[in-house]
Amino acid sequence: MNPLDPAILTSMLAQTADLGGDGEQQGASLLTYITGGGVIGWIIVALSVVAVCLVVIHSIQIRRSSLLPPGQVVAIRDMLTDGRVDATLDYCNQASNDSFLTRILSPGLTRFLRSPFGAFEIKQAIEEAGQEQAARLYRATDALGIIGTVAPLLGLLGTVQGMIGAFDTVASSAVNDANYYESLAGNISLALITTMQGLIVAIPCVTLFTVFRNRIDAIASEAGQELDRMVLLLEASGEGSGAATPGMPRPVGAPAPAGGAS
Repeated sequence: MNPLDPAILTSMLAQTADLGGDGEQQGASLLTYITGGGVIGWIIVALSVVAVCLVVIHSIQIRRSSLLPPGQVVAIRDMLTDGRVDATLDYCNQASNDSFLTRILSPGLTRFLRSPFGAFEIKQAIEEAGQEQAARLYRATDALGIIGTVAPLLGLLGTVQGMIGAFDTVASSAVNDANYYESLAGNISLALITTMQGLIVAIPCVTLFTVFRNRIDAIASEAGQELDRMVLLLEASGEGSGAATPGMPRPVGAPAPAGGAS
């Protein structure tokens, strides 16, 4: 068989044209899925774009290296080991060192240095700041969860709209009308396309919403353990709370140690 036979070449070109036609049909079909949902479908598409942007932002922000930078952990440990609490507080308050860790530790160090009972209140201050910072991260992911909830509802709304249009077509048009089947099929297609669009947007949004929440929990738990170790270093350093009180503060009314002033 001669591969240069005109008949064979014609057959190969025909097959190539068929493959190209199938590709064009697939592209047209995909475009129909995007544009065939009407106004509600375009709203769902817009929500999908917003969801993609949120996923990218959360993927960058909700990371251990971003919320709990290893370099900051080492620097703070070294300063607390040396008893340099004031330097640690200044380090945490610098804008260039802003992170989940420093935003939690800074209120505790401030309470430790400025309150007469700061050594007893530091853990409470750190716990309150940690709950506030974790709540901020949770609130940041709420938008993704809302999109995951609203998208299938919009798809259902489009389904109802399409079915209403289909029944209106059945009620108002004769079966032998030339546009009857086209109008009926168009309304049913609208109903199914919006449902599909809503589910396509909702499923990854709900999944990633849960993933980000779990990641926040894991990082917050790790940060809590690291902060506990830092508090132990702070207590072991012997640095006092308050400007004029060396050592751990003594509650009011407690007896003075033997041989020392009260």
